Amino acid sequence: MFNGIYFEFPILFLLIFLFVACAIFCKMKMPSIYFPHTATFMQNTASASKLLFLLKWTAIVMLILALMSPVKDEPYQLKPKHGHEIALILDSSGSMNERGFDPSNLAASKFDVVKSVVKDFIKKRKNDNLGLVVFGAYSFVASPLTYDRNILSRIVSQLQVGMAGQYTALYEALAQGVNLLKMSKSKSKVAILLTDGYSTAGVDKIPLDVAIDMAKKEGVKVYPIGIGAPNGYNRAVLMKIAKETDGVAFGASNATQLQEIYKKINKLEKVEIKNETFSYLHYFYFYPLFIGLISLLLYVYLRNRRGAQR
Repeated sequence: MFNGIYFEFPILFLLIFLFVACAIFCKMKMPSIYFPHTATFMQNTASASKLLFLLKWTAIVMLILALMSPVKDEPYQLKPKHGHEIALILDSSGSMNERGFDPSNLAASKFDVVKSVVKDFIKKRKNDNLGLVVFGAYSFVASPLTYDRNILSRIVSQLQVGMAGQYTALYEALAQGVNLLKMSKSKSKVAILLTDGYSTAGVDKIPLDVAIDMAKKEGVKVYPIGIGAPNGYNRAVLMKIAKETDGVAFGASNATQLQEIYKKINKLEKVEIKNETFSYLHYFYFYPLFIGLISLLLYVYLRNRRGAQR
């Protein structure tokens, strides 16, 4: 083994002794119909030049090395992750465009504040696998589960109020978040559901109880967050979702409280997420094969030219 390189078929090295034995004891008088030029190739007469001798044995050795199949096994393993798989579910309905949620920046909309706080949360969850669901009158997956926090933060930055409609399909959004985590094998699945309003009648296509049952079946713990005035969102519904999924419901009337809520959620217990190990085989047989074939062609060419000159 040299620098991690080994041979898949090392026993084929014994072929070299066969060629050496034939060079010493045989005249290689096999019929040329089966092995053209074999006798010429193996013949080692006094008249053979040193160059022909070198080319002949270089070809033999290199072709045998190629048959032995030199290879290098390079394992590749992702660093172990210790965290949750989290679905961030964000309300982007028309009411999220209201101002004054952040007393220090009255011009910022609720959605602007939410995006800023969520990006900070993403930055801190270094070992988590996070995905993003955005909802209004309908819901959609803005990002599948990913460990790439930079990409996820850029996606959050590009979100706009009303991009999923003006109304609030709250229960459908919860179901969408559960579906995002459905294929996960993690022991810890978390959905953080943020909204500032009630589920709009006639818009939500999924009943609340069905969405909750989906979360319970998949083992998803839901942390609902209601923002804005306490009467602006259905506190009873958020508490029901939290209670039945073993989560905790929160309420935030301003940006500072919202930051504190995400800090509390940031203290979730961590669990191990298994990663796969990959192995790449790099083959190097083509190097000795190329050298061997070139040596063989040069030997045959020079040997034939020598014979034609006699």
